[in-house]
Amino acid sequence: MASAYLVKGDDASLVAQEVRTLLNDVVGDQDHALVVEEIGRGLGEDLSVGAIVDACTTPPFLVDRRVVVVREAGRLLTADVPRLVEVIRDPLPSTVLILVGGGGTVPAPLVKAVSAAGEIVDVTTTKAGERKAWLHDHLRGAPVKLEPRAADLLAAHVGEDLGRVEGLLGALSAAYGEGARISAEDLAPYLGEAGNVPRYELTDAIDKGEPGRALHVLHRMLEAGGLAPVQVLATLHGHFANMLALDGDDVSSERDAAAVLGTAPFVAKKALEQSRRLGSAKIAEAIKLIAAADLDVRGVSGLNPEVVVEILVARLARQTRPARPARPRAGARR
Repeated sequence: MASAYLVKGDDASLVAQEVRTLLNDVVGDQDHALVVEEIGRGLGEDLSVGAIVDACTTPPFLVDRRVVVVREAGRLLTADVPRLVEVIRDPLPSTVLILVGGGGTVPAPLVKAVSAAGEIVDVTTTKAGERKAWLHDHLRGAPVKLEPRAADLLAAHVGEDLGRVEGLLGALSAAYGEGARISAEDLAPYLGEAGNVPRYELTDAIDKGEPGRALHVLHRMLEAGGLAPVQVLATLHGHFANMLALDGDDVSSERDAAAVLGTAPFVAKKALEQSRRLGSAKIAEAIKLIAAADLDVRGVSGLNPEVVVEILVARLARQTRPARPARPRAGARR
């Protein structure tokens, strides 16, 4: 057990789940009401570094340890950090400090102090690889065992909404018993509404010329993701604007493309490859379609905005569909 922890991430529900798991490990069988002291949990409650230091330096009463949980540690001021860093560097043997990210950026000296004296638990899942790793770790320790097809189905269904996984696993455990092996057929009735998906899944489906897949992703973004049609248009405009910026430019590598676009190399690589594949005419036509859809969303056509983006996505995906090789004519010499 470390004397200090920092739990951080980009999804508040995943951070909260990780804190619950950590508290269960640290507190064990003892009474949480006697062991745990929460600071900063109340709505509008000031985050006083004095109160945190007092809690960390006060010996426990009737129990053998005190666990101090500081919520929204990003609200701590840099000027207050030195006092807290001293407590982390020289803690009471009976005290465990848990800092919970949120409310802003946790001051760098505090992060450094926890890293040196304790442990940082990072549940960031912004990237696809991070989401895959998080899901793999949680399924490995789940109360039920998902077969490979069931695990793939779960990952595809929840998408970015990983906060739903804990509840789903709990429901499966209650229904089938702890340690049960769950097939895709067993899992399906418990999935509910599909979760949100990253925006790049929409642009990837369009780039591959898959209208059906693109529309499926679009509906998940509009429904589960809560995106407005204008936000979808912004995503599509940015995607094709990157191709337009590289079209005709003397760019031969993803590094050069990244310098031109000011984006990450993998984003620039996609834009460069697709720009070369589509060519100037198709890129220009896509930009015109997006511009027309932007006017329609603002009321020019009178169509429902969701219908406007559906039509746009289908047209873009059909336009970017790779050309099929021509079939040989009947009787043609091979």
